[in-house]
Order: sequence, then structure tokens, then C-alpha cells
Amino acid sequence: APRPLVVMLHGCQQDPDDFAAGTGMNALAEQEHCLVLYPAQAQGANKSNCWNWFRQRDQRRGRGEPSLIAGMTRQIMLDHNIDPQRVYLAGLSAGGAMAAVMAATYPELYAAIGIHSGLPYGAAHDLPSALAAMKHGRAGHASVAGEATPFPQAMPVIVFHGERDATVHPRNGTQVVAQCLATAGAADGAEVSVEHGRVPDGRSYTRTIHYGSDGRALSEQWLVHGAGHAWSGGSAEGSYTDPRGPCASREMLRFFYAHPRRTN
Repeated sequence: APRPLVVMLHGCQQDPDDFAAGTGMNALAEQEHCLVLYPAQAQGANKSNCWNWFRQRDQRRGRGEPSLIAGMTRQIMLDHNIDPQRVYLAGLSAGGAMAAVMAATYPELYAAIGIHSGLPYGAAHDLPSALAAMKHGRAGHASVAGEATPFPQAMPVIVFHGERDATVHPRNGTQVVAQCLATAGAADGAEVSVEHGRVPDGRSYTRTIHYGSDGRALSEQWLVHGAGHAWSGGSAEGSYTDPRGPCASREMLRFFYAHPRRTN
């Protein structure tokens, strides 16, 4: 039967093997019967292996890194029995920021996205503005080449961020959710629920859910208390992980499976 596809974008100073080990996504994919694609950033493109989400030429459809990631996604869809209504995208840090770029530039490919410790689309246009956005959040109403910052069409999003992230300010996660709600036309009128919980012998968290008029979640925002810049609930076998937090990989898959693309 056709299977879902999850595209996973690693963070800086990572590679696909490290990211797969840290997130534990492969084991979950075996359980949930989905395929996972791990694009790799070339060191020649960025010496720290970061996706160049902050460069204008890498924030546009049909150009730069977005076109490469979209091309990889389409190739896997051609080569394997993939359900086109269930293709998803997630990333950490620079990978999370690039996931927002992909949602804005190729919304027809992905049914929902997951952003962990990332930034909203249009947060920066060069390296200095990227560093400023990472430290403080997006300034004002940034735009990319005259385009509006919200996604071109409704895009469900699940966000994870550590409360004490000193690399990417948690405000960025809130701004990602704001983009999602603005696109869905629910910035001021979405029904909201707030839940508090704690992982046994682990970290506490706050989960904020915004619902659409049909009762489906438009967005989920997980703020992991006491956590830094690390994949929540990840394995120590990979870098930038926090095993004490709620499992971001499992929660993202759950969210994704609840959001297949709707056909008219």
C-alpha cells in the first residue's frame, strides 16, 4: 500500500546518520510503516553543514537549496510507492528554519511540517540578520523578495522549542505558529487549549494547541521547560539531543498522521 514519507533536515554540525541516530526516527518509521528521507547538506555549501535558510537565493521556489530538497522529495515519490497526500517535512535548528522555507516555497508537496528549535520563514536575508533573528526573534514584518511571510496556503505545523535555548530564542517558535495561523485566517479567532505535563523522571512542558473551525488542530506548540538547543526526547547516540524531554519524533509523527492533505 502507498506509504507516508517524512523528510528530515538535520541541523548545523550534523549529518543524516547523526540526525537519524539522535532522533530515533528510523525505529518509529518501522513501527508506523513510513519512509524517511534524510537530505545531506554539503560541507562545500556551508562549512558548518548548516542549511542556508537565511540567504535570499535559498528562500525562493525553483532556486538554490529549496529546489534541491523538493527535487529529492519528488524523486523518492517517483521511485517508491508514496502516498502524495501524506508527505511531511521536519527539521532541527537550521533544518527547522529550512522546513519553514520549504512550506512557503513548495506548499503543494508537503501536508504538514515540524519545526524543532527553528525560525519562521523570512526571518533573515543574510548572515548578520540571521544571527540577530536567532538571538531575538524575527524583527518586524520581514519579507523575502517582496513576498508575504505567511505560507501561501494553510500549512499545519507542530513546533518544539527548549525554554532555555541560548542558540535560537524560543520567541521564534511562537512566530512560526503566528505565520501558520495568519495563513489559515485564524490569527485572532482560533480556539486554543493549553496543557501542562511532565515526562516521568524528566522535563515538564507546556503544549498549546490552536484549532480551526472544523475542530482539527492548526498548530501545536511544545515549550520544553529547562531544555536547551536539543532535539527533545532524542537519543544520546546522536548530537544535540535531550533524552529527558517529551519525544518530539513520536509527537511529530502523531501530528503528521492526523493531517493528510485534504483533497477538494
